[in-house]
Amino acid sequence: MQLLVFCMVSLCCSTISAQQYPWQDTIKSLDERVEWLINNLTLDEKLSLMVHHNPAIERVGLPEYSWWNEALHGVGRAGEATVYPMPIALAATFDSPMIREVFGQVAIEARSKYQQAQDTGFYGDYAGLTFFTPNINIFRDPRWGRGMETYGEDPYLTAMMGLACVEGLQGGNTAACLKHFAVHSGPEGIRHEFDSRVSERDLRTTYLPAFEYIIRKSDVAQVMCGYNRLNGEPCCTNRRLFDILRNEWQYDGILVTDCWALNDAYETDTVIPRHRTHATAAAAYGDAFGREVDLECGSGLPALREAVQQGLVPESKVDEHVRRVLRTRLAVITPNHPSAQNNLTSPASVAASSMVLLKNNGVLPLKENEFLRLEGPNAYDSLMPLGNYNGIPKHTVTIGEVLGKYQVLSAGDGKTMVYCGGLNPQLEGEELPVEKEGFYKGDRTRIELPQEQVDEIKAFKAKGYRIVLVLCTGSAIALENVIDDCDAVLMAWYGGEDMGTAVKQLLFGECDDFGHLPVTFYRSTEQLPDFSDYDMQGRTYRYPASEPLFPFGYGLSYSFYQLYETQVSEANFTVEGIISQCNTDVPEATSHRTVIQVYLKNENDAEAPFKQLVGLCPVTFLKGEYTRKPFKIELDPFWFRQFNPESGQMEEPKDGTEFVLQVGFSSDDRDLFDFPFVYHNRK
Repeated sequence: MQLLVFCMVSLCCSTISAQQYPWQDTIKSLDERVEWLINNLTLDEKLSLMVHHNPAIERVGLPEYSWWNEALHGVGRAGEATVYPMPIALAATFDSPMIREVFGQVAIEARSKYQQAQDTGFYGDYAGLTFFTPNINIFRDPRWGRGMETYGEDPYLTAMMGLACVEGLQGGNTAACLKHFAVHSGPEGIRHEFDSRVSERDLRTTYLPAFEYIIRKSDVAQVMCGYNRLNGEPCCTNRRLFDILRNEWQYDGILVTDCWALNDAYETDTVIPRHRTHATAAAAYGDAFGREVDLECGSGLPALREAVQQGLVPESKVDEHVRRVLRTRLAVITPNHPSAQNNLTSPASVAASSMVLLKNNGVLPLKENEFLRLEGPNAYDSLMPLGNYNGIPKHTVTIGEVLGKYQVLSAGDGKTMVYCGGLNPQLEGEELPVEKEGFYKGDRTRIELPQEQVDEIKAFKAKGYRIVLVLCTGSAIALENVIDDCDAVLMAWYGGEDMGTAVKQLLFGECDDFGHLPVTFYRSTEQLPDFSDYDMQGRTYRYPASEPLFPFGYGLSYSFYQLYETQVSEANFTVEGIISQCNTDVPEATSHRTVIQVYLKNENDAEAPFKQLVGLCPVTFLKGEYTRKPFKIELDPFWFRQFNPESGQMEEPKDGTEFVLQVGFSSDDRDLFDFPFVYHNRK
């Protein structure tokens, strides 16, 4: 009996110890727990929670925590982790349910790594559950080195992919972050001083819709303001952006700065050009935290304290910021582990669905007994598939590792060459120290395939080889000077840890799951406006100035698909019909996939986009499944909104406004069927 009493007392004491403070009591509501902390922290303790590396506050049992964690395409910078294809490749799937599954898996892996870090007493950067992901900036110009981190050039596609990422991460009880707010897409070399000059029309129709849509459709935990200025004012002190975010969109989550972005507002003792819009650090922090910034990724705690002491940030405002910070932090650290799932979205299957077949004159699919010659700088590169902001996989399957067994080098082989060309993440990316011809600080100055690769391809073609170009890159490459020398072109992106397997499956016709272009492939650099000009005219498929080599949404396959009985319902905002796989060159393939796309063509406003994506539906036919399949695409009136220059706002079209809906397989008019559509007011 004495032993039983002792055990009961020990258990009771253990429970009290684990929940010593009211904020630890998960029976209480999240708001109650947060308010207890707000009421029991000193001002200095509160300020310490407003920079990304929170120290432990032992007095109330609050452990150390870092907000800086990455999950761009898998848990990043935290040791061993699954590495999926880069986001630009994920966008090429045009498949938001697949992306949601990917990031659900990322969240499961993240929570496991978080628990391991907690068990070992590590609380530093890249070990937490709050992620600076996704990047939903519009990839307006292929020269931008960080475009590989985005979901492409289209606001609708970006919004759908970004929303799926947020839902996947936060469904796994981690916190996502929309970045970079707003209008950030290069140049990288001058990003700390660059002023993005943008018209209100372009701001509202191109640069903000993905942010607004995801904020309205989800409870995304964080938004990150960018390094650049927007129309003269740094984004992290920008009153206009703050007003849109907090007042127009009623966003009540965390606004966090990009890392050390506030330093650009005041620092002068540096060789790096800066904005230098504020005379002192305290003035910059006063404008940021005295308004709407809740959390700094950086080390500006002394400046924040000074801003508070000078009265630039009222204590009531501090409480408002800390309340948001604690609400998210307590929500993610509360045990709520998602159950393990069967991983239906393996890195290889995702990579295969992202790769785009740009050309095929019949050389593909390759035959299993076919002898190949393998060439090009990316054939055996094990770092290239990983992109940037990546984890470290157990093993990276290179293209050469898989295709090497088919290689023969004798003069008398089947004369088919797989040339693995393109770029690598050491040439394009975030603010890189690269000043090679054609590249500058992570951006490109020209978008053509590097000349040495062009010369090699032409030399091999002159020797009689059939050339299959596997293009590895994070962005569009101008191929006009080499396209006629290639018998087939596969856009493979930076395809993640199992990239080689996916390339082999597609080239040999083992699956027919090709993706579609999330960016325009221009013919040459000369088709592009000035890189630093943020005006959308002449950019992307929405504001074309000339015909591209390959349009947005384009992608070939081994199969031919046909649409039947397509109907558009103006009352229900739907597009319905039947799709069938009419024939295929690879009947034994495990699966066949295409994407039905819906575009809105606006003929009422000369300054509006020429056309824009407003709906899509990926369709998969399994092996032997040739029957007709019904499809239904629900359209959201959000994407029918028009810019009103008088109000400066996006507004619902007037009742009876006439549009044209286009349904088909790319943004090219030749791939689309037109349907009249009369907009009826939904109120």
